[in-house]
Amino acid sequence: MNPNRRSVLKSTSALGLLVACGLVSSRQALAATGREGFGVKNLAEALAMLGGTAADSKDIVITSPDIAENGAVVPVGVASAIPGTSEIYLFVEKNPNPLAAVFRFPDDTVAAVQSRVKMGQSTNVLAVVKTADGKLFSASKETKVTLGGCGG
Repeated sequence: MNPNRRSVLKSTSALGLLVACGLVSSRQALAATGREGFGVKNLAEALAMLGGTAADSKDIVITSPDIAENGAVVPVGVASAIPGTSEIYLFVEKNPNPLAAVFRFPDDTVAAVQSRVKMGQSTNVLAVVKTADGKLFSASKETKVTLGGCGG
């Protein structure tokens, strides 16, 4: 078994046991696992949970189609050339829950990810990079979603 997988299984099992015994609330358990941001309903609140304002950066590259024919599976990639990148947050601005994904990177790791996100309408995709010293940087790209591939 992968050592990382084993540590995740141990920590989630321990949290589950603490919740079942009533020693930890389910809200505290979600906060411990870092999932609290996924319930935020607007972009301003989602960005506020990161603890600051992000400066625009040309060192963050977002790859997503200019026009997506199927909003259910839009491929999005983010690459950061910012030294010390520890986390990448992916937001879809007009989605009901704008936080789409969180990626965490160990030291000395290439900070580049690929994912697929759901978009209900044409919107901006925002990537926020957090460095090891807590600084925030961002970049955005507009992606238009067509209905049935017939318009833009």
